[in-house]
Amino acid sequence: MAVLKVKFTKTKRDKLAQILWILNWVSVVSGIILFSLGLFLKIEIKKRNEVMAKGDINSVPNMLISVGAIACIINFLGGKICYDCSDANKFSRWKLVMLPYIVCTFCFTFCILVGALMCYAMRNELEESLYLGLRDAIKYYKDTDIPGRCFLKKTVDMLQIGFRCCGNNGFRDWFEIQWVSARYLNMASKEVVDRLKSNVDGKFLVDGVPFSCCNPNSPRPCIQYQLTNNSAHYNYDFLSEELNIWVKGCREALLDYYTAIMRSIGIAALLIWFFELSVLIGVRYLQTAMKNVLLLGDPEGESDGWLLENSFVETAKYNINIIKNLGKANQISTVSGMSDPNTDVANTNCGKNNVTRKAIPAPS
Repeated sequence: MAVLKVKFTKTKRDKLAQILWILNWVSVVSGIILFSLGLFLKIEIKKRNEVMAKGDINSVPNMLISVGAIACIINFLGGKICYDCSDANKFSRWKLVMLPYIVCTFCFTFCILVGALMCYAMRNELEESLYLGLRDAIKYYKDTDIPGRCFLKKTVDMLQIGFRCCGNNGFRDWFEIQWVSARYLNMASKEVVDRLKSNVDGKFLVDGVPFSCCNPNSPRPCIQYQLTNNSAHYNYDFLSEELNIWVKGCREALLDYYTAIMRSIGIAALLIWFFELSVLIGVRYLQTAMKNVLLLGDPEGESDGWLLENSFVETAKYNINIIKNLGKANQISTVSGMSDPNTDVANTNCGKNNVTRKAIPAPS
């Protein structure tokens, strides 16, 4: 029994073809939107790839870019097909193409759904990438004289100023690394030498942060050094007073920024998926209705259209059997009791057992 069968008159088929022609052109625009969103996300990730570890975070924008480009091609072809389907004679040219086109379009719409879901599933990978990337960027903050790392100080400073953050997880991350270059340390100072000797690894560690962590909105001048020493500053309480530096970590700030972008892109991709799925359903109805018109032989008469010719269970069983039988056509049966059909070949003398054979002449 056909699933969701609908009866179409000639007028309804023509209107459906015209509507689908318009919707396919709208789908081309939606493909351009998907492509643009994927390109935008890729550019945003590339802007800050210095503070991101290498990983699969580009899989989502690459997926959206690919799906958007394919959408433009498929929907452009779909518009041409639907335009010709208003005429039964023109439809005959697309008769063999329609079903493969619908299958390919179904796979394409499924890819859009996957891309939308990937936007929400990417958060964990992005968080790990940001954690590792920011950890290394902060670690090499002081290496302004080493090629390949000399730009990291500017990158981290601009990041902390732009996103109003400090450190990886927080401002205390700067307490655990030497972020002041050795060329700017006064080795003649006893305080500097004692601090270097007090550390097992010989690092110059201070309870201070770079200037980019300062909050310009604070009425008090920025306190960068001795943040945990109350006696070092007048009228200052580290535990109770709100610090005049950014407390939020850059990993959290960047993660919130990218999560908001991907959430918006995911919603847009889901809306496009619903739209593409509705267009695909309409194309399926048009294809089955036009196919039945050709079978009835009356282009002006009524015809039935459906989503599936048989029930869901029967269709699933049929497709499973096709998959199971793939490759079996070239296999030779080895069941016992079955003889090779090539061994019992009939005698080709057609019953003439007493055929006179000519003797071979002896050599002279």
